[in-house]
Amino acid sequence: MVAWNNLLKILFCPFKVQVLNTVGELEKGKVVWVEEVKVTKELITVYMIKGKAYHYYHFDILV
Repeated sequence: MVAWNNLLKILFCPFKVQVLNTVGELEKGKVVWVEEVKVTKELITVYMIKGKAYHYYHFDILV
């Protein structure tokens, strides 16, 4: 993860994120745990949450 001051931070799973946009079963504003991070064939980062894959841009990482 790149922090606001352009420094890299290492994150270990699981980590918390806040839902920015309602997507699937996840409602905007909820805090959920990312169990795993994967990358699609198109090189898009996805977060595995409760066994389902969601694009990273629907979430804000909570540090």
